[in-house]
Amino acid sequence: MGIFSRTRDIIAANVTELLDKAEDPAKMIRMIILEMEETLVEVRASAARTIADQKEMKRHVNKLEQLQADWTDKAELALSKDREDLARAALLEKKKAADMADQLNVEINVLDDALRASEQDIAKLQAKLREARMRQNNIMSRLESAENRVKLRTMYNGDKVREAFSRFDLLERRVDMAEGRADALGMAEDERGERKALGQRSLDDEFAALAGSDKVDEELEAMKRAMKKEG
Repeated sequence: MGIFSRTRDIIAANVTELLDKAEDPAKMIRMIILEMEETLVEVRASAARTIADQKEMKRHVNKLEQLQADWTDKAELALSKDREDLARAALLEKKKAADMADQLNVEINVLDDALRASEQDIAKLQAKLREARMRQNNIMSRLESAENRVKLRTMYNGDKVREAFSRFDLLERRVDMAEGRADALGMAEDERGERKALGQRSLDDEFAALAGSDKVDEELEAMKRAMKKEG
């Protein structure tokens, strides 16, 4: 069973409202578009039949108009021969042809109205179909985006990602240990250098002390000699 029962239902339909009520908007929009396309084909086919019927009627009208002209000629011929009875009969046939032509012209006008209505319906159906296709593209884009987000979040929160980050943590721990060993070795070398430097400074200090002691002794002897002279 179709979503729409006739062309007017499609034209008056609110596509957005239909999709809002649908449990599966993607499926609903596909059904709407399919029915619109089928209806558009039917309306166009009906319009084509109407055009064909109208053309056939116009051909009949042309034939009837030619027939009226023929009966007019015959009536004139009958009068020229003093056959008023035949002229009257010819004019009666002409009237029948004229009446038939008038009736066909009325039907042609009715078909004209129907064609104009069909043309308007086709234009409105095409507009609705464009709207539906735009909504379909929008829905499919949103659906694809949502599915991609679900995939990304599933991957991010999945076991593989957690396992990968666990391996990263392990690698970082190994790097920390390696850096720690390198820093420890550097500290040992610095300590040996410092001890060596301290040892060197102590030896220099001892020699400096010896030199300083000699000067003190010299000064002490000089003071003794001066005191003896004074005494």
